[in-house]
Amino acid sequence: MSGIKIGFAPTRRSIFSAPDAIKYGGLTRKRLEELGVEFVDITDINEEGLLYDDGDRLKIEEKFRREGIDGLFFPHCNFGTEYVVARMARNLNVPVLLWGPRDERPDENGIRLRDSQCGLFATGKVLRRFRVPFTYMTNCRLEDEAFERGIKDFLAVCNVVKVFRRTRILQIAPRPFDFWSTMCNEGELLEKFNIQLAPIPLPELTSEVKKARADGDEVRSVMDYMRRTMTVTVKDHELENIAAMKVAMKRLAEKYGCNAVAIQCWNALQDELGIMPCAANSLLNEEGLPVVCETDIHGAITAVMVEAAAMDGTRGFFADWTVRHPDNENGELLQHCGPWPISVAQEKPVIGYPLAFDHPGAVEALAKYGDITLARFDGDNGDYSMLMGNAKGIEGPYTKGTYLWVEVENLKRLEDKLVCGPYIHHCVGIHKKVVPVLYEACKYIGVKPDLYDPIEEEVKAYIRGE
Repeated sequence: MSGIKIGFAPTRRSIFSAPDAIKYGGLTRKRLEELGVEFVDITDINEEGLLYDDGDRLKIEEKFRREGIDGLFFPHCNFGTEYVVARMARNLNVPVLLWGPRDERPDENGIRLRDSQCGLFATGKVLRRFRVPFTYMTNCRLEDEAFERGIKDFLAVCNVVKVFRRTRILQIAPRPFDFWSTMCNEGELLEKFNIQLAPIPLPELTSEVKKARADGDEVRSVMDYMRRTMTVTVKDHELENIAAMKVAMKRLAEKYGCNAVAIQCWNALQDELGIMPCAANSLLNEEGLPVVCETDIHGAITAVMVEAAAMDGTRGFFADWTVRHPDNENGELLQHCGPWPISVAQEKPVIGYPLAFDHPGAVEALAKYGDITLARFDGDNGDYSMLMGNAKGIEGPYTKGTYLWVEVENLKRLEDKLVCGPYIHHCVGIHKKVVPVLYEACKYIGVKPDLYDPIEEEVKAYIRGE
């Protein structure tokens, strides 16, 4: 499922029924297979296929490292051996999911064979002692909706953590001088999160653009694609430059092993190439390579996290929080010059001119309405947090660029968050409800979750399976 692989380590305790633990280990395996979950099993480690012995733990850890797991799943099949679970979880440093199958009614003699919930209580306490963050899925039956939802959400959490820890951003040129708000601490991002930047000067981009134009075929293919999917109002040589820039940025991202791009989109670029990069950014965003404007490194980090949370190829869009809706007290305009992916638009996008500049290459399109998650990773003075919350697209006046009017529960509360910080006027939106996934992922990456509406108890209830 979306390339996420989990280590499957069902656990038991000796004083309870081993046969029942083996039974539920097998039933859980079968259910994961039905859900299409990719997992690494431990049936080759011992004849029970269960985790309860510390010697086996070392063998299992070695296997999980070799297989490159992205998360750990510990079904407590009768009670569980909490200290073995905690040792493994600490050593492997990946997201952890605790769950146990709901126990049956005691038999006519009052005998209980498993006691799984009690074991979960014990393991949770020991994991806290080990300072290991974990996710808890409610004590439910394998057939319950809470199980399927909990597994899928945990896979999404693993995906966010995996992508976040492996993020490398192609930084094309420094931030524009006037944008002090987008400054970042490169060393701190590396030290705290292993997030790496690959800075290149603008001439390296323009040189790659020239190479792309000279090669010809790939650029012509991109131009044909733009003519099919967009309304083109710019000249042919300008469209060629846009296409060549798209090809060049993709090649540079591949060259430096980057999964996102932050570009100084103005104003030196216009002197070099005579275009805005918005349409090229839009094309790359559509392909799943997030590109953000104004060298906003924290914005690029947000973009990869949000799309990782979606898990299904739903594309995010990088936007300014700009102005209030003229008629809706809780309405706000999300807008940018045109980097939004085509799939976000509810109409055929137009390649033309931006609101505030004279050069061609911007994109115009109204985005789709519907439910939206808005998020922003940011920080200053050594502290980092993730602002997140819900919104919905609403009707509003026409404006230039890629845009969408949205409504939130309380705009004044959001406004206060943005002014008082540590956030800026940039965010990433996505047409999917991923707040619970982002909230849960924050515990694994050392980032404080920050909800702009008072919905934390609702989010926690959802994660619990309510």
